[in-house]
Amino acid sequence: MSTIAAISTPNAMGGIAVIRISGEDALEVAEKIFSPFGKKKVADMEGYTCAYGIAHDGEEHLDDCILTVFRAPHSYTGEDIAELSCHGGLYVTRKVLRAALANGAVNAEAGEFTKRAYLNGKLDLTQAEAVMDIISAKGERELKMAESLREGAAFRKAKKCSDKLLKILGDLAAWADYPEEDIPEVRPEVLSEELKSVRDDLSSLIKNYDSGRILREGVATAIIGRPNVGKSTLFNCLSGCERSIVTEIAGTTRDIIEESVRIGDITLRLSDTAGIHETDDVIEGIGVEMAEKMISKSELVIAVFDGSCPLTEDDLYLINKINKSNTVAVINKNDIEQFLDTSLLEQKIQHIVYLSAKENTGVNDLYDKIQTIFKLNEADFDTATAANERQKKCIDKALEGIESAISSLEIGEMLDAVNILVDEAEQSLLMLTGEKVTDVVVDEVFSRFCVGK
Repeated sequence: MSTIAAISTPNAMGGIAVIRISGEDALEVAEKIFSPFGKKKVADMEGYTCAYGIAHDGEEHLDDCILTVFRAPHSYTGEDIAELSCHGGLYVTRKVLRAALANGAVNAEAGEFTKRAYLNGKLDLTQAEAVMDIISAKGERELKMAESLREGAAFRKAKKCSDKLLKILGDLAAWADYPEEDIPEVRPEVLSEELKSVRDDLSSLIKNYDSGRILREGVATAIIGRPNVGKSTLFNCLSGCERSIVTEIAGTTRDIIEESVRIGDITLRLSDTAGIHETDDVIEGIGVEMAEKMISKSELVIAVFDGSCPLTEDDLYLINKINKSNTVAVINKNDIEQFLDTSLLEQKIQHIVYLSAKENTGVNDLYDKIQTIFKLNEADFDTATAANERQKKCIDKALEGIESAISSLEIGEMLDAVNILVDEAEQSLLMLTGEKVTDVVVDEVFSRFCVGK
């Protein structure tokens, strides 16, 4: 493979920047663009050692740098790696990279360093995917879950299940292919129990999947209600800034305004929508239509009602639209006298919160309700879990094959049919760990990485 190079630190000014070079000729490229102070040569440097010197492009002095050498196979990629740490200016960093590219290296693709680590057996595919989760983690639970995956928790559990299925396949093959030998008969009831044990282990890998996905991706959240109930005020309150225009004039919000807000372990991808009501205004009507679509598209709906007045026809229309478990009804304006009869809301909506968006009171109650809805406090992030949709699909397909095999045994089908179903489940687990996976899948996994990692 070619020798690759990229800037591995963020594309921004900082104290230092790191240019990473990896491949068979990494040290040769480094020697052409880096001169250590003293008599030491780059080619003579041992792994895990550093040298201070000058990065240059021919005769042009680029910057004072520190070169760190990692020798194969004891490196991140499993190849020789040279890392140049220079001052973190955007221009000087790019100059050093261009010098490396002009002297034998080629631009690394997105995620190519980690891809090489996978191809060289330094990481399995689930561990490689966890690297990006560590980089993108926004909170303690996300980081904890990603680190568990990086340490191989999901791989070990999937591998254990795969080994059990391989043993079952071996027993089935031996019994079917060598009937004249003294091989114990495969008993369907014993086989069924073994498959159920694998099924339970695999099910635990996706038990916390939805909670983990919410931690990583956040929750698509729509703030809805009729005009002038305080939707935009609540949006601004949650956002911590004046993102939505707030006036006493009905219909001020005509488009969808979006903002991401961190609440404890959850990121809410908030959308402030137009007030849902009857209108003859064409533009306002488009906004209302978009707001109604957001109800079905969102994972969480915050329905806002004005506690200072009785329910209106528009409120009743909205209540019938949002009768779902992932809705929080917010009774707003509780800092003034209340006239809203909440009996209908209590019948239709499970989660109700009383607050004043204007005074920023009661907001913590809303946060607590959201935590309750998504049950993050019940999720066990210390156990191995599927990290993304690719992994979940592999596990789902394996479970489908195992469930079908168990059903086939229960109705007395031939063991040949059971063997095919178990083999399909085994192939899905090999896809999960990356032991048997197509180049297309590998390329798709690493395309989501940043350049330099």
